[in-house]
Amino acid sequence: GGPLSEKPSKPDDLFLIDGSGFLFRAYYGLPPMSRPDGTPVNAVYGFTRMLMKLIEDSDAEYVAVVFDKGRKTFRNDFYPDYKANRDEPPEDLVPQFSIVHESARALNVAEVGIVGFEADDLIATYTRLAREKGMNVIIVSSDKDLMQLVDDHVSMFDAMKNRTIGPKEVQEYFGVPPEKVVDVQSLAGDSTDNVPGIAGIGIKTAAQLINEYGDLDSVLARAEEIKQPKRRQSLIEQADKARISRELVRLKNDVPVEIGLETFAKKQPDPERLLPFLQEQGFKSIITAMQTRFGVSNEALAAMKPAPGAPAGAKADSDAPPRTKSQEPAAPAAPQTEQVYTLVQSEADLKAWIAAATETGLVAVDTETTSLDATRADLIGVSLSIEPGRACYVPLGHVEPAAQGAFDLGDGIDGGGEKAAKNNTKKNGALDQIPLKKAAALLKPLLEDPSVLKIGQDIKYDMEVLSRHGLTVTPIDDTMVLSYVLEGGLHAHGLDELADLHFGHKMIKYNEVTGTGKKQISFAEVPLDQARDYAAEDADYTARLHRLLKPRLVAEHMVGVYETLDRPLIPVLTAMEIAGIKVDAKLLKKLSDDFESRIVDLGTEIHKLAGREFNIGSPKQLGEILFEDMSLPGGKKGKTGAYATGADVLEELAAQGHDLPVRVLDWRQLSKLKSTYTDTLVDQINPETGRVHTSYSLAVTSTGRLSSNDPNLQNIPVRTEEGRKIRGAFVAEKDHVLLSADYSQIELRLLAHVAGIDVLKQAFHE
Repeated sequence: GGPLSEKPSKPDDLFLIDGSGFLFRAYYGLPPMSRPDGTPVNAVYGFTRMLMKLIEDSDAEYVAVVFDKGRKTFRNDFYPDYKANRDEPPEDLVPQFSIVHESARALNVAEVGIVGFEADDLIATYTRLAREKGMNVIIVSSDKDLMQLVDDHVSMFDAMKNRTIGPKEVQEYFGVPPEKVVDVQSLAGDSTDNVPGIAGIGIKTAAQLINEYGDLDSVLARAEEIKQPKRRQSLIEQADKARISRELVRLKNDVPVEIGLETFAKKQPDPERLLPFLQEQGFKSIITAMQTRFGVSNEALAAMKPAPGAPAGAKADSDAPPRTKSQEPAAPAAPQTEQVYTLVQSEADLKAWIAAATETGLVAVDTETTSLDATRADLIGVSLSIEPGRACYVPLGHVEPAAQGAFDLGDGIDGGGEKAAKNNTKKNGALDQIPLKKAAALLKPLLEDPSVLKIGQDIKYDMEVLSRHGLTVTPIDDTMVLSYVLEGGLHAHGLDELADLHFGHKMIKYNEVTGTGKKQISFAEVPLDQARDYAAEDADYTARLHRLLKPRLVAEHMVGVYETLDRPLIPVLTAMEIAGIKVDAKLLKKLSDDFESRIVDLGTEIHKLAGREFNIGSPKQLGEILFEDMSLPGGKKGKTGAYATGADVLEELAAQGHDLPVRVLDWRQLSKLKSTYTDTLVDQINPETGRVHTSYSLAVTSTGRLSSNDPNLQNIPVRTEEGRKIRGAFVAEKDHVLLSADYSQIELRLLAHVAGIDVLKQAFHE
């Protein structure tokens, strides 16, 4: 980024990480974890993973983690009750505070905190200093109290939701631009921090007042003008509370900091310090990734000692606790191993791989197909891997690439068709491939062998594809589900993300071998050598992930969850997806026609009420009709100059007795039902089965429940008559019935037990 004293050609980026926010989100987002000496480390683990990922993914030149130091600040001097209602931190989080600081130091990330000031004040101060140097600032936090700092050169980043917060998002949250956030918070107060504000005024009302009068001082000065008696009285009587609140919520941007911005220059971690720290915590997956990144062997790792100053958890000032077997770092699975990927084009070669897999007792399996919809996908090839770095690809459905515009990975220029064709080896005028039926017959005993574990990444998809060729896959393990069980909502669980996260390896992207846009080809047309590298890599890294993740189930006490809940569910969901559900296409078509007729009628009524025709689906035109032509109250323009016409605005107008908003709400609902359900569901009926085949995702939600998609069958409305009609289109086959089952109210059962409510217990018993 260049010295801070010079004006760079491109503004440097400064990442200011809200350390306390990171820590608490990690603590509440992960199940309990402890190292062998009993010290809890779930927050440390989450903090370390998030910090590593953030640093690796960003190209910021300057990075610092900002922590709170102590609970008392200068705000308590003039308002002793500030944050007085805050509970003490959870007991198992307290010992993790010091370890988190060491985590930042082990990762070579600058950290800062000053007694008497909140982390937010330091973030505000360093933001000001950075802007004076011409730098851009990214505040890594989702804390609303920091939104007052946002402008065109200062943004916030919610690392958990991968969401950037700029002026537009602040406007959406508070109803005012960032520079007026303090005014809104002064009126609304904050029960979490014990900021009083004005009784009875929330963020929405505060925003209305600030937008109308300009700022807090003007609102208080003109309180007599407020029409609502109760609100007027509160503003007059509690004006001092609002002014005190302003001093509490306004961040101090002139904290006397002693650490300069130049100290925050991003540095690489020192493996001699980082790896011993990770060993002491028992973070095996991170150790493996770092061994790979730094090229550290198991022998070199074993010789490393904890760095000076490394925390010893419960055994303060003592040596690190001895490692137990569960803490031993897994063998590094990254490419110190040479990658050898082979193309299997003969029955003899395939038999040799099958024999090796049978002898080994496990094999990673992946399929290449023509579609993401497993019930319609044709099989193009199968890849296998039985040890790290060694994998093969068995092409089964490849075709000659089209002569025009074929994409070639080797030279990256147009007209690659001729070269691509040469890479697809020919035999007797056709591509050299084992016939699909013959390959299926050879693979069948292996895939069904109960003594050989088949490993897949989202193996449910591969099981469905292979089942269409008479192949059953059992027994199985799934690396996506393993990752989900171990690390839940901490990150996504796709193969690309996991390979990068655990091994620092960037997988070959699909469009790198197929191209994009008009020149994109199907995977079946990809030259075989490129298809081999892409497909075999998937199987290879699936096998590597399995070696890394499966042993962690024992160390992290998740064997029961995986073995009794999630793994047994995979074949059940596979069977459900293959079976699908019957849909009455005629009824859906009838509903679609009915909705269309009603949409037209509503459109006529709306235009009549408006006094002219306009595009009902255009929020801009609707806003002009409502707030300019009809002069309805409550019109608010956004940054684009258009009026807000969201459901909340229309519902408020409807509650006031205006007919047009009621009709527009009905029009919107019917339009959504038609486009999202009645039209779309008909298109998603599989022509071969006459049924709809949804996909049930096991590794998406933070709560552990399933997620249905393509189509989403979980959110079809049930409370409206139209929604119930759509649900009525899902029917049973002749001589069958549909059975609806749902979980019992677990919260009420817990209530009955914990509170000892006999009558409620009896109700459940009966």
